[in-house]
Formats: sequence, C-alpha cells, structure tokens
Amino acid sequence: MNAIGYSDREEERILEVLGRGLLTEFPNPTRTGCPSSDVVKKIASHEMPLSEAEKWLDHLASCSPCYRDYCDVRNANSKLRRWAFFAVAAGILLCVLVVGRILIPRHNELPPTQTAVLDLRNRSITRGAGQPPAQVPLEASRYASHWDIQLPLGSPDGPYEMRLTTAKGEQIFAARGVATITGGITLLSVEVRLSSANPGLYLLQLRKPTLLWNSYPVVVD
Repeated sequence: MNAIGYSDREEERILEVLGRGLLTEFPNPTRTGCPSSDVVKKIASHEMPLSEAEKWLDHLASCSPCYRDYCDVRNANSKLRRWAFFAVAAGILLCVLVVGRILIPRHNELPPTQTAVLDLRNRSITRGAGQPPAQVPLEASRYASHWDIQLPLGSPDGPYEMRLTTAKGEQIFAARGVATITGGITLLSVEVRLSSANPGLYLLQLRKPTLLWNSYPVVVD
C-alpha cells in the first residue's frame, strides 16, 4: 500500500458495500451527482485515501454507471499488474540465462570435428625414441579428432603404430592404423583424442610393428 492509498482488504470492504448487482440495478442516465472520472479512477487505483473515498461510496452504491466505470478501471489495473509481473519475471529469466551463459566455463565447448594434416614427406627419419635433430615442429590442433599423417617419401604401406609423448618420454596418446599409398604418398590416418591435453611441444613417434620408433616434433595448440 502506498502512503495515501488503501489495502486490498479495505477494497474488499468497498466491494461488499457496492455489490455486484450495482452494474445494472441503478441506472443514472443523466449522471446526477456523479463524481468526476478522475475521482473514480483514483478510488479504483488505490490513489485516494479511504477517508476521502468514503464520501463517494453511497453514490457508487446507487449509480450503476459509476460502478461500471469503477470496475472497468479496476479490471484494467489488474491486467496491467499481471503484465508487469510477467514482464519482470521474463526479464529476470533472461538475465539468469545471460549471466549463466557468461559464467559457465566454456572449456568443455569443443570446436567442430576437424582433420589435421601432418606432412612428413620431406622429413628425415630419426631412429629411436629420443629427441630428434632440430626440425621445424609440425602443428596440430588438440581439438582435431582425425590426423592424416603423410609419411616420409619411400615409406611402405601396411600397419603402423603411432604415439604422442612429452620430451621426457611420457606417453600422452597411442593409436594404430594402416597406411596406404596413393599417388606416391604413403598416408596413415588415425583417430585421436587430445582435447584434454595441455598445449605445447610433443614428439610424434611412428614405427612399423616391432621396429624402432621414428620421432618428429609437433606443437599441439
């Protein structure tokens, strides 16, 4: 209730006095003694103290047109309050969704599936699992789920083993695949899962089963 208005309970008292039958039982075509529309609006909108509104209650109780005006204003205000409530609720929900979208960590939102091509055709073969000679590292996204590895020229086709290790030899990922030769290129395709790996420099190691590993530096970003 505002500073000069009246409560819902007090309004119920007014409605008890007026009664619903007033809508039609007391016609007043000449509108004799009717308060101004502004007064009726203030009474219906709780903008007039009850002490001031009481002097009009007897008239409202005996004038169907004024009572209809009162009901029209009250119903309109009720609709406005409902719309305002829904608007506020919708605004709060929108704010929650926006804030949640901003605050929820996005590290689990992975980019679309993609293929990384690693070209080793002109790379020298380094036997063993140690550090290879200084070479420009290959590059691959840690979100790429498929690697197409173009093996050094002259590499045979057939089964291969592949693994990714740290510089200290800690294995990050391992897979097997079958290389094929097309147009003079020996291609080994493997499915990888590196989305949880930390970005950095690793060693890509390849070998035919039972043979020594060949190592190549690769930057995973």
